[in-house]
Amino acid sequence: MIDIHSHLIYGVDDGSENIETSINILESLSNSGVTDIILTPHYIDGTTYTSKKLDNIVKLKELQKELSNNNININLYLGNEIYIFEDIYKLIKENKICSLNNTEYILVELPMNGIYPEYLEIFNDLLKIGFKVILAHPERYTAFQNDYNKIHEMVNNGILLQCNVDSILGKYGSKAKKTMKYILKNKLLSFVGTDIHYDRDDYTFIDRAKKLYKKYLTDEEIDIVFNKNAKEIIRKNEDSIRYKNNRKINDIFR
Repeated sequence: MIDIHSHLIYGVDDGSENIETSINILESLSNSGVTDIILTPHYIDGTTYTSKKLDNIVKLKELQKELSNNNININLYLGNEIYIFEDIYKLIKENKICSLNNTEYILVELPMNGIYPEYLEIFNDLLKIGFKVILAHPERYTAFQNDYNKIHEMVNNGILLQCNVDSILGKYGSKAKKTMKYILKNKLLSFVGTDIHYDRDDYTFIDRAKKLYKKYLTDEEIDIVFNKNAKEIIRKNEDSIRYKNNRKINDIFR
């Protein structure tokens, strides 16, 4: 599995508190078949969850060094889970927040309850610039749980969906589980992620979830959402985003 959503940059949000915890989690994920993982600390404007990209890079390198010292075979990349706000492009351009592996893919979060009124307008503006917007865990939003048409609206507007791998196991409640099943049944899923914040007693959740996916997806489709789509992100050159003027991204990944 390639995990595109995790909270293992330690000490910056509600995820891992220290480097030792992050290393323990990464070792367990590696042993569970995760080969690559994008570290996506929260960026929530106006809160304390606003660690800067350059600071996160320092911690990423510390984690990579510890993995090497402990012979843990898992590849790390950097991103952010960005809580939706109007200046996403501005802060990426200013090198304050991070797209996924410095590519055109960005992971964006909506409010868990209620709805952000301008979210489609912001998403469409980002798409026009050249970003590929990935919506984090749509199965968890009450607005989507209560109206599946909003999920189709996302996909029809070009938004990619990342679901948490163990939502189907009921980790986030029965409504999230039901919504996850709907997304799978209707072939709307593009990526999975662990959204892992802390060490867990049982790391079989990935394999257990994958078995349930087989009720809705073929083996090939499972491989696409667990691996192939995410390879498009991690194979990118880290210096691949080029800006044209202040509004456009030019020649992305030619």
